[in-house]
Amino acid sequence: MAKQGVEDNGRTAAVQSVDRALLVMEIIAKLGQAGVTEIAGELGVHKSTVSRLIAVLESRGYVEQLSERGKYRLGFSIVRLAGSTSAQVDLVGQSQSACNALAIEAGETTNLAVLDGSRIINIAEAHGPGSIALRSWVGQSCPAHATSSGKVLLADLEPGEMRKRVGAKLEAFTTNTLTRVADLAAQLVAVRENGWADVREELEIGLNAVAAPVYDSTGAVVAALSVSGPAYRLSPDRFADVAQLTIASAADISRRLGYLG
Repeated sequence: MAKQGVEDNGRTAAVQSVDRALLVMEIIAKLGQAGVTEIAGELGVHKSTVSRLIAVLESRGYVEQLSERGKYRLGFSIVRLAGSTSAQVDLVGQSQSACNALAIEAGETTNLAVLDGSRIINIAEAHGPGSIALRSWVGQSCPAHATSSGKVLLADLEPGEMRKRVGAKLEAFTTNTLTRVADLAAQLVAVRENGWADVREELEIGLNAVAAPVYDSTGAVVAALSVSGPAYRLSPDRFADVAQLTIASAADISRRLGYLG
């Protein structure tokens, strides 16, 4: 009987932890973003309990820390788990028309992507009149360091957080892929200064791209809008012009999301 009682208590504690973890996500969803103290107050538990729950949820990608220390928001593991979230639906809903218009204007494929750990996930897409839709990038996960969207999203992170996400060694996909974290960090400085990023056959030979950041109502970078195309057509001498078109379209999406900057 004693052993059964211990097992019952263990199951009860496990169920309680799961219930609290779900409540943590519900609280963050309700508030948009929240710190440990706020969540603990809502739950009526000690901050140490919330910190443990947050650590587990963050390790699995269900919540992520914002650049302002101590605040958390829902992560995009929920996108993979449920197929969609209100954040994704809002992003896609508010961005698709801009993606379509940019694809026509630039004549190439456009994508909207979000950051998921050290990778990006493409959540919206449009094809220009000159692009050949051999495949869809929607739902595809790509290494952030080898994509223009990924560089835009990594550039918004604190240097320490960026290094933590990408790790000590960067995987090479072509001879042009950045494989040293120091080189990536230096390039991200230029991305922040210029307001856009590019890749020159770094993920695939023959594929170039440029990207610009999309901001939400709080001023946080929540996505990146990119234009990609074959290197013979989207050549480096077009990057600056296409980047300006991309920045303007990304700004349009940002305004739709409530960004006033």
